[in-house]
Parts: sequence; C-alpha cells; structure tokens
Amino acid sequence: VQLQASGGGLVQAGGSLRLSCTASGRTFRDFHMGWFRQAPGKEREFVAAINRSNAAATRYADSVKGRFTISRDMAKNTVYLQMNDLKPEDTAVYYCAVTQILFMYAHEVSRYTNWGQGTLVTVSS
Repeated sequence: VQLQASGGGLVQAGGSLRLSCTASGRTFRDFHMGWFRQAPGKEREFVAAINRSNAAATRYADSVKGRFTISRDMAKNTVYLQMNDLKPEDTAVYYCAVTQILFMYAHEVSRYTNWGQGTLVTVSS
C-alpha cells in the first residue's frame, strides 16, 4: 500500500489544519491507520490511530486529546487528522502509516509497516 499525506502548512497558534492521507494499492479496510509526528531533533512520536473495522475506536496521545480528531472516509480510501487549537509545540513533520497488528499496540512506531512521505506543520506563536 502506498500512502500520500497532504494538508500541512503554516498556521498561527490557536488555528486549525486538516491533514489527509490517501492510500493506493490496497483498501483501508485491511489496516489500522496511524498519524505520527517528528519534530527537529526529536524521535518520531505517536499522535492518533483509528481501528480498521470500527471507526469509533480511536486512540490519541495525551498531548493532543481534545484538540485533534482522526477520522476516515472509506469510499475515498482517505484518513484525516483534524487539528484544532494548534500550539507551537505541535510543529513537526506529520506522517501517516498503516499496521495490521492488534489495535492495542497502535501507539507503537515500530509496529507500522508502510509510511507516507510526511507533511510539514508549522505553528507560529
């Protein structure tokens, strides 16, 4: 499966962005989907994940709970990350990825097998 992420950009603190991740080659129904981010000089970290068979089953990093929402459109084979109330510490390259492991491990970077190219989000103060 190939992943294409888009939607990043420059936004002021308190603003919003919506990231998109479109898959080709295979359907999302085969995978749990995750969003991760990597800030300069830091390790890649988990942001959010959505279950492949139950869109209501989602997970979030504590740092984004209540501000970010992951969702999907199966007809478009696309997963979204709606980011509200953005903060300067949200600045990073955001990546989407897929995994077929148990959803309980969906927060673990090493469990993901295919990654998109990343999209840069910059939040100014």
